[in-house]
Amino acid sequence: MGIKMETKNLSIYYKNYKALNSVSLPIKENAVTALIGPSGCGKTTFLRSLNRMIEVIEGARIEGNVLLDGKNIYDPEVDPVELRKKVGMVFQKPNPFPMSIFDNVAYGPRIHGVKKKPLLEEIVEKSLKAAALWDEVKDRLYESALGLSGGQQQRLVIARVLAVEPQVILMDEPASALDPISTAKLEDLIEQLKEKYTIVIVTHNMQQAARISDYTAFFLNGELVEYDETRIIFTTPKEKRTEDYITGRFG
Repeated sequence: MGIKMETKNLSIYYKNYKALNSVSLPIKENAVTALIGPSGCGKTTFLRSLNRMIEVIEGARIEGNVLLDGKNIYDPEVDPVELRKKVGMVFQKPNPFPMSIFDNVAYGPRIHGVKKKPLLEEIVEKSLKAAALWDEVKDRLYESALGLSGGQQQRLVIARVLAVEPQVILMDEPASALDPISTAKLEDLIEQLKEKYTIVIVTHNMQQAARISDYTAFFLNGELVEYDETRIIFTTPKEKRTEDYITGRFG
């Protein structure tokens, strides 16, 4: 399994506060990497550095490198819009646009120049199928996306990300606002998506990390404490701090 992305000595500052301290982490291709750790430990900061979303935060400053297929994404020649097409993001709360289900999914391809209706229809169907939502919405594509349930909205957002054919999908606690049934559907979906995509997911839910990820990185106070295969992190971690966190002794 090759390395799709990698950070090298990545440090991130918000003005004078150091949110991330020299993190070097490989992200394996076609696998799910879970980022775990207590609130405020740097997981979301790390995630947002992987598609330059961090740049939109005032006073944020970056040291070190983030590589996608061996190239530094912070290189001045890299277009952030093109980068975010390759590295898509799914947020904690589903954020469908206030437009139809069809237009939500077609939004990205249209921005990137796809205008022909038949092609857009094909992309929308393919993306909704890939997000395991097609059967539920195929008869109401032109109704508002805001009429969908929370779980459906989150899968719609994933379809919207898939429509521009990304290589990497970042997920920031995508199930935290969902009920258990929707969460289970989302987890099944993530399992299917890793066949084609590289996935990085921030989760507070230890059981979820253990269930769906292949690799786990444990963050604490802005530092990467330990990274390994998920089964090792959850059964025989090398660091006592990892063990304490996973067994619920703190955090």
